[in-house]
Amino acid sequence: MATIVPFGEWPSPISAEDVVAAASSPGDVRPVGDAVFWNESRPDEAGRIQIVRWRPDGPTVDLLPDGWSARTRVHEYGGGAWLATEEWLYFSSWDDQRVYRLALDAGGAAGDPEPITPSPPEKHALRYADFDPTPDGKHLVCVRERHEGGEVHNEVVAVPSDGSADPTILFSGTDFVAAPRVSPDGSTLAWLSWDHPDMPWDATRLHVAALAADATGLADERVVAGGPGESVIQPQWRADGVLHFLSDRTGWWNVHALTDRGVDAVSDVAMDIGTPAWVFGMSRYAFLEDGRLVFAATDGGLDGLYLANSSGAPTPLDLPYTEVASVVAHGRTILFVGAGFESEAVVVALPVGDDGPGPERLIRPSRPLPAGPEWFSRGRPVSFPSGEGGERIAHALFYEPTNPDVEAPPGEAPPLLVLIHGGPTAMARARLDLAKQFWTTRGFAVVDVNYGGSTGFGRPYRRLLDGTWGLVDVEDCVAAATYLGGEGLADPDRLCIRGGSAGGFTVLAAMVETDTFAAGASSYGVADLTALAEETHKFESRYLDGLVGPYPEARAVYEERSPIRHVDRLDRPLIVFQGLEDEIVPPNQSEMIVEALRTKGVPVAYLAFEGEQHGFRRSETVIRVLGSELAFYGRVLGFAPAGDVPEVEIDGL
Repeated sequence: MATIVPFGEWPSPISAEDVVAAASSPGDVRPVGDAVFWNESRPDEAGRIQIVRWRPDGPTVDLLPDGWSARTRVHEYGGGAWLATEEWLYFSSWDDQRVYRLALDAGGAAGDPEPITPSPPEKHALRYADFDPTPDGKHLVCVRERHEGGEVHNEVVAVPSDGSADPTILFSGTDFVAAPRVSPDGSTLAWLSWDHPDMPWDATRLHVAALAADATGLADERVVAGGPGESVIQPQWRADGVLHFLSDRTGWWNVHALTDRGVDAVSDVAMDIGTPAWVFGMSRYAFLEDGRLVFAATDGGLDGLYLANSSGAPTPLDLPYTEVASVVAHGRTILFVGAGFESEAVVVALPVGDDGPGPERLIRPSRPLPAGPEWFSRGRPVSFPSGEGGERIAHALFYEPTNPDVEAPPGEAPPLLVLIHGGPTAMARARLDLAKQFWTTRGFAVVDVNYGGSTGFGRPYRRLLDGTWGLVDVEDCVAAATYLGGEGLADPDRLCIRGGSAGGFTVLAAMVETDTFAAGASSYGVADLTALAEETHKFESRYLDGLVGPYPEARAVYEERSPIRHVDRLDRPLIVFQGLEDEIVPPNQSEMIVEALRTKGVPVAYLAFEGEQHGFRRSETVIRVLGSELAFYGRVLGFAPAGDVPEVEIDGL
């Protein structure tokens, strides 16, 4: 008979240390010859990005020497920081942002990295990302972000792959560029551009131009797709030289092709194949060598992998993955990163015959887990009414408390942790996340909210946040909590809310505007929208024009929605976490709200971390944050968490 233990006090086999122990996350899968490369984020190595190579007849090897990290600062969020060939690994170094090359041999790296781009006039002033090689291997075409005299310039450049000359500017003059892609015969370059105040999920342009044989210039440049009201992302050339891309012109990000007739739809599904381009190098579709299309798409908040024949009719592949990324093809094999509710991210090779897929091969399995699947709470898609009068529907993934060793007292409902994803143009991640299981195994219910403005539900749903950030997201988070409380799945008196970055803003706004939540946790959250509009980096410097209104013309709206302006309405306990090297949400944002709460006497805890940027990458930070947040909820909600929890200094309590 199971032991009776109150919710929140359940003993768990998943510790904060387990969440980050060997918790490297794979991404950016790329086949080269008989090898497969990918990158891994390593929290236990101070968050550095390592490049890994797998070969069927040899060991899997780390390629970068100790102390090196393949990470770019372009757009501050990075991505697309490396490129591999048979002989070389090219990468942007986190330390100085120069591009380096590293010779490869059968055993892995051969020698030390050597720079192929010039030293910048100031630290990090020249940044590179999103590399694509010319067919002869003599140049890398990529994005360069140039910081000069307080100005930031984004341009497409060609970098000699041997470092024999400075990069040549191929295209400039727009606020942003991305995804330069060289045609298979090297004659044509395609790329994306957009301008303020648009973000890449709002409106982009797809350009094509003739590329000089020596990659020194372009000719006959023209825009072939995109423009106001259309987001074009992820262009790529099929082997036969036909340019493909994702466009949301139908309301969903679907695959289109540039043909003699113009732009033709290749896929036609009421699902999003694309995801928002926060980082470079994303890939959600590919072509097998026989021309069949394979793509990942999101339906109801869950990903699936689909195979389409020449007519475009898609067939869902029966796979155990609810989150799919980095979809590429190698011959007749699909390579991708997949995760499910019982498995963390793995790198998968899936051969595809004439009759369909064969048995999958995990070429990069997940780490050993601290508990078996009986301990894991599976996310369940839920939809619920929201907005005034319940006139619209919002979505979320709900996780019930799960622990096979204990039961809760009869009639007791669990505390609820409402999770707010960042972005806010993003979505709840449908995968096994030990950070969520840390809570569910202890007796918390968890709901990860896909509030209006989230991706994966089509362009109209994504546009619900236009001009309404701080309103629609708050409504939907409150609606999720009250819906679950009304269904008896959560204790209405023990509703908590947590989020980071944009999610941290929603946490603060919800606690200011409503009395729904008993406590909250904000990680590097926005407290003052006016300060964010004035201080943030170029990529997001006009993001708020769409989410709130043009600045400074709409200053009154910014002030009205800024939580720091309404601390008189904030009277619930709050814990705040902040990285002291954050360039996106500077530390003063968190410090302003903390000081205001201290002055008011509201219980507040503040933990700041040296060496952390936007999003915590270091193991010791993640461990400290989880343990401190658990201890904080225990004290303010009145339960005693099982196991060792850190001491947390709470002012006003």
